[in-house]
Amino acid sequence: MRGLVLINEERCKACSLCITACPHDVLQLGKAINSRGYHPVEAYQPEKCTGCTLCAVICPDLVLTIQREIPERK
Repeated sequence: MRGLVLINEERCKACSLCITACPHDVLQLGKAINSRGYHPVEAYQPEKCTGCTLCAVICPDLVLTIQREIPERK
């Protein structure tokens, strides 16, 4: 894992753009329902995240934040 997906579930309106944009199949719509009545996205395979940020860039509601691992210098 080189990236960590942080999800603001209350802002998510389940548009699925991030799911489509993710090249590593990290995201899916969850079963829970947020206060707005949507099934927010969840990281169901977080270990596959490379930290590319494509999901966060395409999200119109700024739901996703990606934290990247900083590689150790030798």
